[in-house]
Amino acid sequence: MTNRFAVILAAGQGTRMKSKLYKVLHPICGKPMVEFVVDNISNVNVDKIVTVVGHGAELVKTKLEGKSDFVLQDEQLGTAHAVMQAKEVLQNKNGTTLVICGDTPLIKAETMEALIAQHEMQEAKATILTAFTERPDGYGRVIRNSNGTVEKIVEHKDANEQERKVKEINTGTYCFDNQALFEALEGVSNDNAQGEYYLPDVIEILKNKNMSVSAFQTADFDETMGINDRVALAEAERLMRKRINDVHMQSGVTIIDPASTYIDTDVNIGMDTIIYPGTIIKGQTEIGADCHIGPNSELVNAQVGSETVIKQSVIHNSSVGSNVHIGPFAHIRPESIIHDEVKVGNFVEIKKAEIGKGSKASHLSYIGDAEVGSNVNIGCGSITVNYNGKDKFLTKIEDNVFVGCNSNLVAPVTIKEGAYIAAGSTITKDVPEEALSIARARQVNKENYVKKLNLKN
Repeated sequence: MTNRFAVILAAGQGTRMKSKLYKVLHPICGKPMVEFVVDNISNVNVDKIVTVVGHGAELVKTKLEGKSDFVLQDEQLGTAHAVMQAKEVLQNKNGTTLVICGDTPLIKAETMEALIAQHEMQEAKATILTAFTERPDGYGRVIRNSNGTVEKIVEHKDANEQERKVKEINTGTYCFDNQALFEALEGVSNDNAQGEYYLPDVIEILKNKNMSVSAFQTADFDETMGINDRVALAEAERLMRKRINDVHMQSGVTIIDPASTYIDTDVNIGMDTIIYPGTIIKGQTEIGADCHIGPNSELVNAQVGSETVIKQSVIHNSSVGSNVHIGPFAHIRPESIIHDEVKVGNFVEIKKAEIGKGSKASHLSYIGDAEVGSNVNIGCGSITVNYNGKDKFLTKIEDNVFVGCNSNLVAPVTIKEGAYIAAGSTITKDVPEEALSIARARQVNKENYVKKLNLKN
């Protein structure tokens, strides 16, 4: 098998993004756009990936650490100049080199594989990935001879009136014979409207040496989109989101309204789960089978078991078991563990707490920095008082405890197994097993006291 290499062009600052963030690091469906490119290339079995970065791109290296080698382009003098920066790494190697831009995250691995396969089958020195569009303005045009072979590529700014009518465009992705590429780069000139060294000029140089140049036209023009501004970023997000949602639906997930459902690329969802409109699922979230998620819920880095229902709720960096009911309007904050068969009802907030199997906090409660056992009932309006203004403390509630409504458990405190907390109590000391704890003032009724207030006019 022929050796395969890849050069990713990622040195541009992306001034049209109007952003402090390096262009290729802008995320699409939860992943920097350049990481999509690298991951797709990795699926076509390349021997080495070289990413060309510019000054200030240390964060790119951090994001792609372990996935790519890097070379620096000190000045952005054009695409040919960028590829030349990989000369020391690649020039003496035999094989096929894929050159692709770091702002084209929608190009699929299957398309890259087809491009490389045609290039190698035809033993071409260069193969261009092209696409057909009714609106070619701004793109380089692929100019073919009368017999259909590629003659040259002309940038839009340098094209004449006849050439601008051509609707087959250069996508900016190529395959080259590696040694032919670096030899031809030596002959690229910057005698053009922009004063830059264009990589497409390599095609004309190879043609003038009677070397074979082919083209592979992808059927999907949208796939070749380059992202240069926020408008294109939003369009790429829309296309990628549809692609992700389609994969989930084809795998047995029901998405009621894909257009209003936002799922990141690394999310896993089990069969027969239903995702309702307005739901956002991000990060490394994993959801089991037969769940109902949403509407209007947000899950970020959440682990969810099977047959769980989550309605109008937020779950961040936490795990939720099977047969759990959450919401509506619950908030599961980071580092929480919700075991099987738990109910977390409306307007309940849980933070850095573990809730044991079969326990319930049905409404209007705050459970923070707590260890809650199995089969515990936490009454309406009850809270763990975990913060004294300086430090946070742990509340322990053992199995089979009943916490009455509107109770305050002032940490650090332990409620032993089977204990009962009377409604309205403020508990500041540990409660023994199976004890009833009442911590409130005795009720006093003062007869006819209202008359003394003289409230009536």
